[in-house]
Amino acid sequence: MEVKNDNRRIYDVKKSETRMDSILDASNRNFSDSPYIPSRSNDLTYTNGYYVNVTALFIDIVGSSDMTDVHKRPTLAKIYRCFISECTAIMNDAALGDLCKEINIHGDCVWGVFDTYYQNDFNTVLSVALKLKDMINTLNNKLYRKGYYQIEVGIGLDYGRALMVKAGFAGSSINDVIWMGDVVNTACHLANKAGRQGKAPILVSQGFHSKLNTNSLHSEWFDIEVGNYYEYW
Repeated sequence: MEVKNDNRRIYDVKKSETRMDSILDASNRNFSDSPYIPSRSNDLTYTNGYYVNVTALFIDIVGSSDMTDVHKRPTLAKIYRCFISECTAIMNDAALGDLCKEINIHGDCVWGVFDTYYQNDFNTVLSVALKLKDMINTLNNKLYRKGYYQIEVGIGLDYGRALMVKAGFAGSSINDVIWMGDVVNTACHLANKAGRQGKAPILVSQGFHSKLNTNSLHSEWFDIEVGNYYEYW
């Protein structure tokens, strides 16, 4: 019989109120600027937080709800597993060095936070988006040979300031890092637009595009629309 480490505790209303007061009464001075993404294990506590400039990259499946009309759950599970495992593998590639700091999975969406300090870092993150797009082509070839539903994706990238905080139950192993700021929301919204209604599969914000070394890119692959983001074909 397997014995699991159980961190559950009896819920105490008075202790709950004490915890809430402790969090709400904490000084705003505990939230400071950082030139790089701090370590979630060494630098982050339940009482502090860091403002930091980051790049957020989101990728999700276009029309994933339609897939339930085509395949049964075991097949869908295999498709999702392939998609999520390879998205994670590309973002976690050792060749990126320490660039990707966080990888999160929300349903059929995988997103990462990148510590883009130097100009070449932005080109590297764009190359990650291109690898993700190429991987989908490889996956679709395999899905086609199996007679499975082929997928399309939307990829969104933005660069900007975010607040990094740790949240959870102090004293337990139940916690996570929360990223707060427009950079995360914008990248998510761009991913939700990309690959839909004739748009390119990769959309990047003006903020991210302005940081690229476009001399090393095929600039003709970029098209601007509505003045607030670029399409990358």
